[in-house]
Amino acid sequence: MHFQLTEQQRELQDAARAFAQKELPELAREMEEKDFSVPAEMVRRYGEMGFLGVNLPEQYGGLGLGHFEAILVLEQFAMISNAVAFPVFEALVGPVRTLERFGSEELKARIVPQVTAGEATVAVSMSEPDAGTALTELTTRASDEGDHYLLNGTKRWTSGAGHARYYVTYCRLSDEPAARGIGALLVDKEMEGVSFGAREELMGFRGIETRDIRFDGVKVPKDNLVIGAGGFGQLMQAFGLERCGNATQSLGLAQAALDQAIEYTQERKAFGKPIVDFQGVQLKLAEMAMRVEAARLLIYRAVVNSAEQANGLPSVYESSVAKCYANEIVREVAAQGMQVMGGYGYHKEYGMEQRLRDGFAWGIAGGAIDVQKTNITAAMIGRRFDQRR
Repeated sequence: MHFQLTEQQRELQDAARAFAQKELPELAREMEEKDFSVPAEMVRRYGEMGFLGVNLPEQYGGLGLGHFEAILVLEQFAMISNAVAFPVFEALVGPVRTLERFGSEELKARIVPQVTAGEATVAVSMSEPDAGTALTELTTRASDEGDHYLLNGTKRWTSGAGHARYYVTYCRLSDEPAARGIGALLVDKEMEGVSFGAREELMGFRGIETRDIRFDGVKVPKDNLVIGAGGFGQLMQAFGLERCGNATQSLGLAQAALDQAIEYTQERKAFGKPIVDFQGVQLKLAEMAMRVEAARLLIYRAVVNSAEQANGLPSVYESSVAKCYANEIVREVAAQGMQVMGGYGYHKEYGMEQRLRDGFAWGIAGGAIDVQKTNITAAMIGRRFDQRR
């Protein structure tokens, strides 16, 4: 068991840190203020630097490294803001991984190089008005019309909707009930019949577009099939890596909150000395650090051990433990950071209150905290629990 990065991993982490800290803080502040997505020219720069293909195959323009290296890069972007990190999240641990793992060679060769080059992004479209946690009750349907699928339905809470070019869309591909009828298609937003609802006004996540998507008789080519009916389990397997990315977005926020709190408490003076000299402040900083370090180790364990899994993806147990813990501690760490900064922590100009608002989102997105805890228990017990009866 090793806790030191290799020289290559350190160089990659340093490159990501240097780029993010030099190029992105001003953009992140503007995105938070005006609520727009990462501009296309910046996404292309991400691609030119190799940040969108860390763990994607070299044949598609990636670096061909592992999931651990991808997490190292994502954390550095997330420390600036979740919004500027979102294209990296989508490319390295999000729906592109589902496409790369389960799509046809033709589909991968057509789409993945666009992603690694920063020319296109891929989002996932899962939830519906009446199917969120109970995802197997989704009603969006694609009927087989011979040379194409005809897609109809409405999706909700799609992060990146309207901004992303492509959508891995969960839908019913057969009349089999529940999970047995579900698969996924890749939908291009340029296809006729695809439309988007108004941009949602959220507590946080400014700079990450969230909208409904409507599919009205969309003709989807047969070549855009990602996973056929009955492949719901495969779709959920791919989510192990997304959970680790979700946790890393939380980790980045928490680490940035800790860093700012450490800096602030050494500069801010009260009663003639820096407030870090007071024991109460010291205890808070130590508690913040303990939580951040524990979250990091849980995430690292999950992604490193994925190499030993038959499918090359993090296990349900380890990825769910990492996600739950990181989702919980980011709220605590950001809140403690706000407390030690006092009025400055509560002020929009200084960024701590934004971390608290954004931090709450990750415990909802990608599977709510309590749902993940049932997955953890199911993995320990060795069977699924029927929550419907």
